Amino acid sequence: MTKKISKVLVKILKSEGLRYTDQRQAIWDEIRNNNEHRDAEDIYNKLKERNVKVSRATVYRTIDVLVKNKLVRKMDVGEGRSLYEPRLTDEHHDHMICLDTGDIVEFYNKELEDLQDTIAKEHGYKVIRHVHQLFVKPIK
Repeated sequence: MTKKISKVLVKILKSEGLRYTDQRQAIWDEIRNNNEHRDAEDIYNKLKERNVKVSRATVYRTIDVLVKNKLVRKMDVGEGRSLYEPRLTDEHHDHMICLDTGDIVEFYNKELEDLQDTIAKEHGYKVIRHVHQLFVKPIK
């Protein structure tokens, strides 16, 4: 089985002064081939399950580099916990996070986007980027 080396990853690692390694490739592959929102520990454990010999520190450091270089999106879900998702396109979406179940719903609403732009404009600004997270509970 031939492994595919990501030229983008090689370039990013070089720009950060880091060597390309099979472990870093495995971390990137694990994230980009899974659309779930996972924390670094989940990613580390999945790699260990697949018998990838990688340290926890390498996973965390590599994820930080991927976030910095916009290959991975970091989502702060409160209480010091962050989840990560691949950023394979520039397509924007927001998140609803259920406080009871931990479920995450991705959504896009043009009216909400337009309203944000209007509010910023009313105050003399232009929205460059934003993070919109709704923390929700089921209606009972």
